[in-house]
Amino acid sequence: MNQASEHQIDLSMYNIRTDLAREAHDMVTREQGRGSSIPGVRKQEETQDGITTSWIWIDSEDAGEQMGKLPGTYLTIEVPGLRSGDSMLEKRVSQHFAEQFSRFLNEVGIKPNDSCLVVGLGNWDVTPDSLGPLVVKHTLVTRHLFKLQPETVAEGYRSVSALSPGVLGTTGIETSEIVRGVVQKSKPDFVIAFDALASRALSRVNTTIQIADTGIQPGSGVGNNRKALTKEFLGVPVLAVGVPTVVDAVTIAHDTIDYVISHLGRELHGVKNNPLDPHNRPSVKDLENYQAPPETSNRMLGMFGSLNSDEKRQLIHEVLAPLGQNLIVTPKEVDSFIGNMAKLIANGLNCALHEAVTMKNVASHVQ
Repeated sequence: MNQASEHQIDLSMYNIRTDLAREAHDMVTREQGRGSSIPGVRKQEETQDGITTSWIWIDSEDAGEQMGKLPGTYLTIEVPGLRSGDSMLEKRVSQHFAEQFSRFLNEVGIKPNDSCLVVGLGNWDVTPDSLGPLVVKHTLVTRHLFKLQPETVAEGYRSVSALSPGVLGTTGIETSEIVRGVVQKSKPDFVIAFDALASRALSRVNTTIQIADTGIQPGSGVGNNRKALTKEFLGVPVLAVGVPTVVDAVTIAHDTIDYVISHLGRELHGVKNNPLDPHNRPSVKDLENYQAPPETSNRMLGMFGSLNSDEKRQLIHEVLAPLGQNLIVTPKEVDSFIGNMAKLIANGLNCALHEAVTMKNVASHVQ
């Protein structure tokens, strides 16, 4: 964030509510772990070749209220290996994203010839927030051809336009106002908005792609209340696609405490691991899935150990926020990650939107 002296930075850059799709998945998983289910909520999950794909359908208002989510379709693609920068894995993820996003379009009722407006939210001058504008840069846009030279457009393409509206601190105009103006003028059948997320878990930063058909609430990830980009506001369906690229200090402190408790709890109950031995150390999943007995947490942390997750977060926030220490943090590899992830997602998007575009020929369609 050393560009602060050169560019006006607006904290609304982390626009989608934190972990929009993943929170719904985690809630359903917790209920299933208790041997119960939430009426009106369906879940489908599979893992293959290091890629975990999770679908959540919230079918009713009552179910949405119980989960604290809007009724709709939520998709999460989680790939921990993305942090390694493996180019072959990135190609597989791009192909998988194309396939799953095509299915998502069908699930929410988008037709093959429906016109689309791609919106890249975020500040292109701030690296962890530049995902949206970079996706737009690599998106295959065709609306001008349909308008000016329709006879040159072959079968298998749809009308696609794209927009990078910037952020309020740069333009002085609410993002939602810009997008609504463009929608009213260009009249797309649906909107896809891409943005960076503020994650609620360390393990999800730079590892997941989250998709929902419930729109976007700009700024809510960092407590800003802005007009939402929703079907009700824009008049057309709005699909949100986000990638967690930052995390706040509250989450770092909260997750670190949980990791330490899980590690020590495993040691106390006979699970011996050597954190310095790569062949005999607990993985992130091992620590996240381990449920330390309440007496272990109470014994180590006293009253703090008896609090639930939300209460712990609230207490840490009450300590850090007044001190100005609830910093927004991004991994040091964010420069290469953002570029690779934007290209990965854009390639998958182009294949999903245009039947004539495949992973074999996508490189010839865009820069």
